[in-house]
Amino acid sequence: MQAKAIGVYQGLAIDQAESLRDVTIDVAQPTGRDLLVEVLATSVNPIDTKQRQGQAKTATPRILGFDAVAKVLAVGETVTTIMPDDIIYYAGAVDRPGSNAQYQLVDERLVALAPKNWSMTDAAGLPLTALTAWEALFEKLPLTPAAGANVGQSVLIINGAGGVGSIAIQLAKWAGLTVVTTAGQAKTKAWVRDLGADVVLDYHDDLGEQLAANGLTAVDHAILFHSTDIYLPLVTPLVRPLGTIVAVVTNQQPLPMALLKPKSLNFAWEFMFTKANYQLPTMATQGTILARVAALADAGVLVATTKRVLTGLNAANLREAHRIVESGQMLGKLVVTGPFDA
Repeated sequence: MQAKAIGVYQGLAIDQAESLRDVTIDVAQPTGRDLLVEVLATSVNPIDTKQRQGQAKTATPRILGFDAVAKVLAVGETVTTIMPDDIIYYAGAVDRPGSNAQYQLVDERLVALAPKNWSMTDAAGLPLTALTAWEALFEKLPLTPAAGANVGQSVLIINGAGGVGSIAIQLAKWAGLTVVTTAGQAKTKAWVRDLGADVVLDYHDDLGEQLAANGLTAVDHAILFHSTDIYLPLVTPLVRPLGTIVAVVTNQQPLPMALLKPKSLNFAWEFMFTKANYQLPTMATQGTILARVAALADAGVLVATTKRVLTGLNAANLREAHRIVESGQMLGKLVVTGPFDA
C-alpha cells in the first residue's frame, strides 16, 4: 500500500525547503511481530533533528519520526499483545522508516496501549522521553521503580525543563527520590518546581555553592540530559562516593573519566534505541515500561509535557517543528498531528 510521508534525502539546514520533503512511499503488510498502523500524531525530538542533519545523500527518502500515537490496522501472524483498532503509542526504532508517514510498520514489543485519559497530542509527546527517563532512573541507576521505594536517596537531573527531564522529575518524585535539577529562566524554574523538583539550581551560577545553600552536601546520583562535555566535570564533585552518573548526550571531546576514580563513581550511557537496534532479549521491556507509564498517566501521577502543537502532517510543519527544537529553547515537547495533507 502507498502512504503519504515526509522524507529527507540529505542533511540540509532546516531553513532550506529541500531539507524535508513531501513524498509518497510503499508500506508492506505486516508479518511476524509487526503491526501496521495509521499514524495520528507524532512529536519531534532532538534525535529527529540530529538524524536529519547527519543524513548522507540518498536516492530514496529516509522517513524520520520516532514518537507516535497510532491506530492499529493489521497485525503480523505471531503478534500476541495488540489487536486491530487498538490505539497505541511508541517511540519506534532508528533503523526502520519512522512515524513521519501516514502508515508505518512497528514491532509489537515496542508499543503499548496509549493512556486512555490523555489527549492524543499529550500522549504523542510521552514515549521517547518516558522510556529514556525510566531506563536512566531504573535500569542505569540502582533504583526501584515503585511508588516511594527510594525515600532517602537523591538524584541531580541536569536540564529538568527539557522533554526528557520534565518526565524524569515526575518519575523520580513518584519513586520517592529527593530531586535536584537545573534551570535558567524564571519560567523554566517555575515549570520544574510545578513538576515536583525539590531543589532548583540556576545553571548560570556555581552548582556546588547553590547545593550547599540548600542544605545538601552531595547527591547520590546524577543524570545528564544536556552537554556531557560541559556537565560531567561540573557534576562529578557533587556526587557521593560509589554513586552513578548517567549521560544521554554524545560527547564531542574525550571525557575526563579520571575524575570519577577517586570516588569510585560509575558512569553509564542511556540510549533508548539500543534494545531495538540490537534485537536484545530485553526489547519487550520497552512495551512493558510504556504500559506502566500509561497507567501512571491515567492515574494522574504524571502530567503531560506537550507544550506546543502544530496541526497538519506535512513537510512545511515538520520543518517548522525541527526549527523550533533546534533552537534549544523548547519547554517540554512539541507535537504535530494529522491529517496528512502532503
